[in-house]
Amino acid sequence: MELSPWAAFVAAVLVVITALFLKTIIQSRGRRTYNLPPRPRPWPLSRRYGPLVQLWFGSMPVVIGSSAEMAKFFLKTHDAAFADRPRFAVGKHTTYDYSDILWAPYGAYWRQARRICTAELFSAKWVESLEYIRDEEVRALLRDLRGASGSVVRLKGHLQMAALGVISRMVLGKKYVEAEDAAAEGGGMPPAATPAEFRELIDEFFALNSASIVRRTKKMSRQFGRFLERVLDEHNERRRLSRDNVKALTQDLIIGGTDTSWMTIEWAVSELLKNPELLTKATTELDRVVGRDRLVRESDLPHLPYIDCIIKETLRAHPAAPMLVPRLAREDVSVGGYDIPAGTTALVNAWAIGRDPALWDAAEEFRPERFAGSKAAAAAEEPDFKFKMLPFGLDRRMCPAYTLGLREVTLSLANLLHGFACRLSDGMTEENLCMEETYQLTLPRKVLLEAIVEPKLPAMLYAGA
Repeated sequence: MELSPWAAFVAAVLVVITALFLKTIIQSRGRRTYNLPPRPRPWPLSRRYGPLVQLWFGSMPVVIGSSAEMAKFFLKTHDAAFADRPRFAVGKHTTYDYSDILWAPYGAYWRQARRICTAELFSAKWVESLEYIRDEEVRALLRDLRGASGSVVRLKGHLQMAALGVISRMVLGKKYVEAEDAAAEGGGMPPAATPAEFRELIDEFFALNSASIVRRTKKMSRQFGRFLERVLDEHNERRRLSRDNVKALTQDLIIGGTDTSWMTIEWAVSELLKNPELLTKATTELDRVVGRDRLVRESDLPHLPYIDCIIKETLRAHPAAPMLVPRLAREDVSVGGYDIPAGTTALVNAWAIGRDPALWDAAEEFRPERFAGSKAAAAAEEPDFKFKMLPFGLDRRMCPAYTLGLREVTLSLANLLHGFACRLSDGMTEENLCMEETYQLTLPRKVLLEAIVEPKLPAMLYAGA
């Protein structure tokens, strides 16, 4: 007798379920049984599971460490076991098949690429020799902001172009992103990208690094590739790496040296505008140490402890990489009685560690003073203090340019506060200033900061490069 369509459908489903059940039984024989960390049920995600939690991102097992102890476990105790990177589509399609520093698998190529960057681009001697570039780009930032003074300014664009100017000139020898009219006035070739085009590329890059969409990722990679081809065409000297390798590394340097810098400065200014008494302390220190007849120089930075405290507090409250960059377990490891099998993706929640009330008094408040004084200095010297603040990562895969980044951010913020009286736009109050974050690979503001800046130094000091 012929089965009805409904009966045939039910029979087919039963066959499939039976087959899958038998396959599971057969595959489970001989397989090691792991004692995995606690994990929430698929729904609802309402309970807290402690400093080590396992989730499933689709079919991918993921563990998240959210305490200083777990950060130490992943980044020091078992640093070698978690030195690899997961093979995400975004790494394949945006970094020329994982050939940059960020997403490259741990191995000989990654060690060679990192060695080149640290020895030739970010050595202390080389960074010191290029102080004049940072000085000129800060002056250019102040000049541009002075031109927009009195009106509402979105700081992101100005800060982003200043950071890009520094890294481009240090690494590539010149700027490749300029307004078309500026390039024409200089008598040079058209820019490789305009500021608007570059900002669109960067925004798309970070959006896709947070939610990989293969078609969009490939399109963005082609667009960035055309920009990088233009750059490399002017640097055809003998290389130790392939053209794609060089493009991947150049992309790392441009993006990493640009976005995290402006983002940190924007967050610092946001917190100061929301807490005007802190802004007063900062500008008072600048007036006392620097005076009103010149700009801040790098040699002034060691004498500006409160500015240093503001930077540290900003990195605590708003780390540039809130979950650091994902890592991949290369072997089975155990912690606290739980097993983490090889192939598991590991995330370190730097954002949660920076706001852990067990580690920080008034963790949700912005208090630069927590880093001031001899007691704070002594605490910072403790061996495990570095696991409480992880703005640049840690271990062998930490950011190779962190010293340059700190210097650039501090110099730019100090000159911005010294050169301008900053206030919120008309009608905006400290209480209404939005401080929400957008969670991507980085941590930008959800709403771009808008402020009014008024110059307060002699006009001749704003005549930038």
